[in-house]
Parts: sequence; C-alpha cells; structure tokens
Amino acid sequence: MGASEVLSSPAREVGVLDLRWAVENKERLLEMLGQRGQSLEQIQRWPGLERADIWALDAERRAAIREVEELRHEQRKVGEEIARLGRAKQDASSLKEEMKGVAERIKALEAALQGVEARVRQVLLLIPNIPDPSVPVGPDAEHNVEVRRVGTPPVFGFQPKAHWDLGPELGILDFERAAKISGARFVVLHQDGARLERALIQFMLDVQTRERGYREVLPPYLVTPETVLGTGQLPKFESDLFKTRAGDRDLFLIPTAEVPVTALHRDEMLEAAELPRKYAAFTPCFRSEAGSYGKDVRGLIRLHQFHKVELVKLTSAETSMDELEGMVADAEEILKRLGLAYRVVALCTGDMGFSSAKTYDIEVWLPGQNGYREISSCSNCTDFQARRLNLRYRPEPKAKPRFVHTLNGSGLAVGRTLVAVLENYQQPDGSIVIPEALRPYLGGQERIARPSGGGLKTS
Repeated sequence: MGASEVLSSPAREVGVLDLRWAVENKERLLEMLGQRGQSLEQIQRWPGLERADIWALDAERRAAIREVEELRHEQRKVGEEIARLGRAKQDASSLKEEMKGVAERIKALEAALQGVEARVRQVLLLIPNIPDPSVPVGPDAEHNVEVRRVGTPPVFGFQPKAHWDLGPELGILDFERAAKISGARFVVLHQDGARLERALIQFMLDVQTRERGYREVLPPYLVTPETVLGTGQLPKFESDLFKTRAGDRDLFLIPTAEVPVTALHRDEMLEAAELPRKYAAFTPCFRSEAGSYGKDVRGLIRLHQFHKVELVKLTSAETSMDELEGMVADAEEILKRLGLAYRVVALCTGDMGFSSAKTYDIEVWLPGQNGYREISSCSNCTDFQARRLNLRYRPEPKAKPRFVHTLNGSGLAVGRTLVAVLENYQQPDGSIVIPEALRPYLGGQERIARPSGGGLKTS
C-alpha cells in the first residue's frame, strides 16, 4: 500500500488539520501556506486533487448533510403516517412508493458525501502544520534566527582536515568499500571508528535515561504506511523513504525513531497524570535523500543509513512549548559534555518541517568545514501528529478528551557527532584525542592513533 492507497483507504479514518479552523480561517490558511513557501495551487496539482477547493468541497459537504437530514426527517414523519394508516386498515401504498424514492436519494447522497469527505481529507493531509506565532517568518534558511552560541571553536596551529580525510588516514572510515557493497552515501566503520560510534550511542542514552528523565525504548525499524501517515511523512514525502514489501503489504524503513515512537500510543487515551511521557530511542535511520542531489556528497553528513538517538515527548497543550525548550537543553547537554562548540537556531516558517509548529536546530562547529552544521533538530508538532494518530488524553477524570502535543528531537545524530569529535579533537600528527566523557565507554582509551602501517588500505 503506497501513499495514494493510504489516502483513499476507508479502513481507518485519519484525523487531519482541523476542518472547521481551515474553513473559518481561509485568509490565514493561505497566508500560512505562503509563509511556508507553498500554495493551494501546489496541493491542487496532486494526483486526484485537480482544482480541489476545500471551501467549495466543504459547502458541498454541508449541503449534502443538510439534505440527508431533511430527507430522514421526512422519512420519520411519513413513516408515522404509514403506521397510522396501517392501524386504520387504510391503503398506504402510494406513501410507501414515495419513501422508496426518498431512500434511494439518501443512499445516493451518502455515497456522494463519502466521496466529498474523502477529497476534503486528501486536501487536509497535504496542508502542513500551523506555525507558532513566535516562529520567524521567512522563505528559507537565510531567514533563520540565531538564538545563542555556546563554547568557542578550537584554534589550530595547523590546517584542520575534514573527517573524510581524517577517517581513512586513521583506518576507521571506509567509503570505498561501502560504495562497492551498497553504492554512494554509505560508510563502513572499522576498529576504533566502530567502537567510538558505539560509545557515543551508549553515552547519549545514559545521559538521557539516567539523568534527564527519558525512558528507553527500542522500536521496530519497519512500519506500516498508516504509521508514517500519522507522523506526516506520507503522503507528501514518500520519495524520501525506503519501502519494502512483505507478502501482500508494504512496509517503510523508518527515517527516524520519531515515527514508531510517536505512534506507540496511536488510538489510545492517556490520563493527564501520565504526561509528559518522555522516550529515548536508539535506531538506525534510512533516508533516500531524494531532494539532496549534489549536497554533501562526501563524508558522513548525509547518508542513506545512519544512527541516531531520538527524543520524543507527549505533552499537554499548556506545557508543550516549555517542554520544547527542555528538549533543546537535553540535546545541548551532550555537546556540552563533549566539549563541542555549537549554536542554537530558530527555524523560520519556510525552513521548518511539514509537521512542525516550531523548530530549533542545534548546529555544531566543524573545523574541517569551517562552519556550523546541523546535529540536532527539535520540534514541537503541537496536536498535528496526534490528530492523524488519534492520540488523546483526558485533562481530568470524565473531562472531554483533548489531543496531546507531540515533540521530537535528535539527542543526537550519532554519525554527525562522530564527525564533530574527529574534526574538533584532531592533532597535528593526525591522531584524535578522545573526549573525557567518552573514555569510560572505551576502556579508558585516550587517543585514536594512525595505524603503524599507514591508513586504511583500499586494495
């Protein structure tokens, strides 16, 4: 089952952006799409939605509902009259014949109504989340706003190298053999490279689960189309995903643990006392990088397969923005302990992800590239994903259910953290000093040195 089939599947109704809000706030919706670099015309170019107008569709929907209600009222009144005539032993055949026509009309209207509602749902599934008022307005990354810088980039007495040179020279990164096995945008980690990757994973999990209040979870790496639809990757971003087939069903490889972990409580009702729920998950991540041709073609920055420790929170509406600030601080803590300089950036409307209402990126300093690069992205998706997942909570016993707010963030991207360690801790002789925070996870090892026989041999 692909994106188009999920869109039209009646098996499970998926909640979307609130229809009433969309109908009553037409100008605000169109303005929001423009701020996000999108338009209604782009949505109308989606297959099957040519010239679809959500406001006209809603008017058609309301008219059909109103006519069905009127006809049902007529059915009830005439039904009472037929019953009265029956009790009086009088002929009611003409009324019965008339009601057959009414029943057929209701059946036709309900079928048409189902089609209209499906088209409304399809349009709403392609509309992104509404940005929080605090989000900077702008079309692209040039309009992001720096919030703070932490730490000072190291000063070298030599020209620092990029990790794609350091790693092979140390014998720990092997891009050539990875390409032979799997093609471009893959890597093989050897010896101390593999051990450093594992050390980073365990360090990140320990900090978040032992000190920051997250509970560890290890989710499946393959998920159903309904799951990816719930978190917002489908239907619009199917080309960014890897898909496989198991028997008669499609499964998607997760692009991030955000997908299965956020969906853990799909179709559930949580109690207010359970919130916030905080999860930390280590998983591999798989991305086709369909829209990144020519970007970051060297090194570990943009791979098809990489490791990440993901943070997910389920919160109430009242606390979600405070919880976002807390999540950013949780991710920052890893960089602070590793002694890495970084900055926090508030993304503008045109640079945010589809499901996000507000996003902070954390960018780490990479000397080999002489700039800051993203290492974590922390987002508050408000109730956008929860509506699609039907994930609710009761503010208090017997109170009307509300949708939870979902948050996610990298805590951190493991491969990019390895890049930052290699580039920031490189020495004149090509060795790497291991940050003190990681040494207990490496048996006390203090340095990764160039092998005596030189770097990694490729033949």
